[in-house]
Amino acid sequence: MTDAVAAAAKNYLNEETTLGSWLVTTDHKRIAILFAIAITIFFMIGGIAIGLVRLELLNPRGAFLSDDAYNKLFTLHGVIMVWFFLIPSIPNTLGNFLVPLMIGAPDMAFPRLNLASWYLNVIGGCFALAALIAGGVDTGWTFYTPLSTSFSEGNVALAAIGVFIAGFSSIASGVNFIATVHMLRVKGMTWFRLPLFVWAIYATSVIFVLATPVLATTLLLMTAERVFHLPVFDPDHGGDPLLFQHLFWFYSHPAVYIMVLPGMGVVTEIVACFARRRVFGYAFMVYALVAIAGVGFFVWGHHMFVSGQSPLASLVFSFLSFVVAVPSAIKVFNWTATLYRGQISFEAPMLYALGFIGLFTIGGLTGLFLASIPVDIHVHDTYFVVAHFHYIMVGGAVSAFFGGLHFWWPKITGKLYSEAWARFAALLMFFGFNFTFFPQFIMGYNGMPRRYHAYPPEFQVYHVMSTIGASVLAAAYLLPPIYLCWSLFAGKKAGDNPWGAAGLEWQTTSPPPKHNFDHSPDVPNQPYDYHPGGQAPQADRRSPRRAGQTQETPGAAT
Repeated sequence: MTDAVAAAAKNYLNEETTLGSWLVTTDHKRIAILFAIAITIFFMIGGIAIGLVRLELLNPRGAFLSDDAYNKLFTLHGVIMVWFFLIPSIPNTLGNFLVPLMIGAPDMAFPRLNLASWYLNVIGGCFALAALIAGGVDTGWTFYTPLSTSFSEGNVALAAIGVFIAGFSSIASGVNFIATVHMLRVKGMTWFRLPLFVWAIYATSVIFVLATPVLATTLLLMTAERVFHLPVFDPDHGGDPLLFQHLFWFYSHPAVYIMVLPGMGVVTEIVACFARRRVFGYAFMVYALVAIAGVGFFVWGHHMFVSGQSPLASLVFSFLSFVVAVPSAIKVFNWTATLYRGQISFEAPMLYALGFIGLFTIGGLTGLFLASIPVDIHVHDTYFVVAHFHYIMVGGAVSAFFGGLHFWWPKITGKLYSEAWARFAALLMFFGFNFTFFPQFIMGYNGMPRRYHAYPPEFQVYHVMSTIGASVLAAAYLLPPIYLCWSLFAGKKAGDNPWGAAGLEWQTTSPPPKHNFDHSPDVPNQPYDYHPGGQAPQADRRSPRRAGQTQETPGAAT
């Protein structure tokens, strides 16, 4: 092999191969993979916990768990899934890998801070796991006072410290993304030529930076009251337990969009590629992302309609909750318009993206139910809320994560996976999810409260359906790691652009070199220019991969 060929074969995966080189790397692509490994481990732990909960709920009187063990298991599930899987899932994995590539940058603005973010996330996760496994926490993932400060006998302070540390990981990532997008865009990459995935990560980063310090301060105050008995939330000493809810939800409702906004960016990239069309209403999509991030800070009170806040405050929060649905509806409309008359190809990433649109739409519509004060009072703290939350967070964010993982897998690894297995997993996930959570809307509306493992027998049929659906969903989640890992050893070699997609990330090799680009990439005049020069669409509706073609990046210079 000549020196030139050997140099061309070098990429970020094989340039250095020791474990130490991975643990001290400042390459954003390797750090993305480190985050992917961490969130996979946390996802498995959280999934096992909720699997035991669902088995317990097969029987109206409980099968094998005590009251205390049941409370600790659903707390373990919530804490791990929210703060150590859902929040870092897309921004710190796909975002870390793709944002510099999408803007033509060699790396993140602060590479060492990027690595520190991963270490903070892992250290925080270890603290939380130590607390949740050693003695457990029974407060739920919300740590509501006064239960968490005065009555719980679990390791609340240790778990809160873990989440506190992970919060600094989020802040570091947010600062890094904002600086990278502002400072490192390649010449010609103006703000309104940015891919919408980059816009989504940018909007999410603003929430990271502005909202996370509020959560960190809240958990610090809660821990101080629990450990040092400071009178912060204790009404017997002049405190206010509702203050905790206001502070917690001021962060936690924007945190919903930390989980969803990156997924919206992923779905936009996939829909445009597999419809072979420019995104309909690009500018409106940008404004919708920014509006969701902004208005999301003003709707936290709709979580507190039954907490005793004034009727006027409830009315204002109800109105604002309807307002924040408008930019989300704009995005669904624009995705639909992008698909209209497109050359749609139903590859696995597209199936995940369509699943996201369907599940997110159901979750958003039921969110309007919860924004209505009378309906919210009726279904508050029931399984209706559980179902709504999971349609947004799991049905939406996780579907988008898997869609993005499949879409950029050839770029990340240089390998192709089994398309048949990937499509089957996507369909199985959509079916299993609906079979798990749709029955919960019905039993929640009929009055089944959440967080109870003993319940009236008339709800058993719905719990049995949910548990069966959860088993199907677990199989759907287990399949992708199997065939994706298989592809690393036996998969066909991927071309630089197997999907024929637009975007700078497809102008480099698969996998990319350590420095991302051998030469400065060409920025097309418009984003998502799938038919440059106004040329007519090809008659062949198949993607380049299915057609066995090698296609240059649309809009790239030849």
